[in-house]
Amino acid sequence: MKNILKITAGSALATIILATTLPLNANAGELIYTPINPSFGGDPFMGSYLLGKAQSQDTNTDPNARGIESLSSTERLIQSLESRLISQLISDVGAGNVGEGSFDSGDFSVVVRDEGGQLIVRVIDKVTGDVTNISVGGLFNP
Repeated sequence: MKNILKITAGSALATIILATTLPLNANAGELIYTPINPSFGGDPFMGSYLLGKAQSQDTNTDPNARGIESLSSTERLIQSLESRLISQLISDVGAGNVGEGSFDSGDFSVVVRDEGGQLIVRVIDKVTGDVTNISVGGLFNP
């Protein structure tokens, strides 16, 4: 049993000596960085894939975002009627049938008038008090 251990220890020592004295050949290739993200020069077709991955992992919610609530059928009807009335008002003023017109709802007021071929639409938000003026020229012939 002693002979086997001596041979094993001797062969291990010989292996270590040979391994340290023999030169080892190592081949290495050139490292090439290939970006994935199209923002950094990657494949432009990867953009939607990366965006989808990012959105699926996003668990943050905006605390200031309004919740999307579905409208009742009555509210949808009111929105549709308001939109149709405002559209008709703008058409009438633009065609010269009416010099000025207005529309009031619970949340906003719209005043439309024609000033020398330029259509002026003034929207007043009754809740916040914001006033928006829209001027469109050249759309209607006076």
